Amino acid sequence: MKELGLKCIVRMKKYKTYTGTVGKIAPNILDRQFTAEAPNEKWTTDISEFKLFGEKLYVSPVLEFI
Repeated sequence: MKELGLKCIVRMKKYKTYTGTVGKIAPNILDRQFTAEAPNEKWTTDISEFKLFGEKLYVSPVLEFI
């Protein structure tokens, strides 16, 4: 390939959503009441998965409602 000047082009695979079984849905404890009376009373988080350059990356921000 080198002698003929040929190059291999590797294309990124398209992202596919999770096709497995869906887990349990957590109960809605906050019920959209996002204000808290004191610190460390209400916290929330979510996990997101990204696939970049063949690797899975995860981000999980934590929010405290005051």
